[in-house]
Amino acid sequence: MFGVPSNFWGVVSAGLSAFGVALVFSRVLSSLTHLLRILDHPNSRSLHLKSVPRTGGLAVLAGMLVGVLVYWMAGRDFSSRAGLFLGMGLAPLAIISLLDDYRDIAAQWRILVHLWAAVSLLAAGLVPDSLHLPGLAFPLPGWATIPCALLFTVWMINLYNFMDGMDGFAGGMAVIGFATLAWLGRADAGFAAICLIVAAASAGFLVRNFPPARIFLGDSGSTALGFLAAGCSLWGSKTGLFPLWIALLVFSPFIVDATVTLLRRLLRGEKVWEAHRSHYYQRLVLLGWGHRRTVLVEYALMLACAGSALWAVHLPPAGQAALALGWAFIYGLLLWGVGRLEQRRATVPAP
Repeated sequence: MFGVPSNFWGVVSAGLSAFGVALVFSRVLSSLTHLLRILDHPNSRSLHLKSVPRTGGLAVLAGMLVGVLVYWMAGRDFSSRAGLFLGMGLAPLAIISLLDDYRDIAAQWRILVHLWAAVSLLAAGLVPDSLHLPGLAFPLPGWATIPCALLFTVWMINLYNFMDGMDGFAGGMAVIGFATLAWLGRADAGFAAICLIVAAASAGFLVRNFPPARIFLGDSGSTALGFLAAGCSLWGSKTGLFPLWIALLVFSPFIVDATVTLLRRLLRGEKVWEAHRSHYYQRLVLLGWGHRRTVLVEYALMLACAGSALWAVHLPPAGQAALALGWAFIYGLLLWGVGRLEQRRATVPAP
């Protein structure tokens, strides 16, 4: 007869609580007449055609908070240094992002809070001391570790915000991504519990966000999830649960799209801080794929990346390198394919 881990029922209770609270809050907040109503009105840069509440981040945050409390009440300890500093970085980030959802906050104030969130991870000691590549590891000089960790965290916060532009997209990435990190880091009960609570809260929100969405994450949700993705990636890497490149592979559907799009816009001399519709997922929607078809294809990509990450940790160094090269080829082919579809559409005569 198989035993269960000592924290199994605590994790199950916390996950179910996080899911249920996020689901209920999402349903309440999706009402257009709710007191906390903040509407995302469509404009020339949007993919949606009608006004939708963008307070879903509150539902996710509420679900995570209740999940953590339930886990703690079940007698499980969340007092790890990394977990405490994650909370210290997350709280001001969620507040400034919620204020930005209500009324635009100057970019310099938002960036300062993003940096504060990144510094909280440094204070927790989540600074990589080596660069892990597939099958290889290089020690990093002390002067390079802190800037790399800061840049990675701030970029993850913002890229998650950039990628939250399609129904069901950011929520789906959170469910698949954090559930994968939980399994990869299951040797650390506290780490796995936090990741599962984030995944469960995101799943509760996703019920109301799946196309056609009745509620959006808003900045309060997207920046929080981006920060937690960075924090849990650095946490798992620093404690030896998995190499950092494995976490990057898990979240690569967001990282590749956002990074390549940013570089393309920089090369074209565009104002990268302005809203746009040139992300690859946005281009697929505009090609006529629609939200549902596009997000389902993206889910398949996310699951493939997650499965590859779970497989990679059991591969020898040569196998890991081959897997990484294979994914580089796949992404190159996918990005080329979107451009090719646009070219074919442009050459089709109008009816």
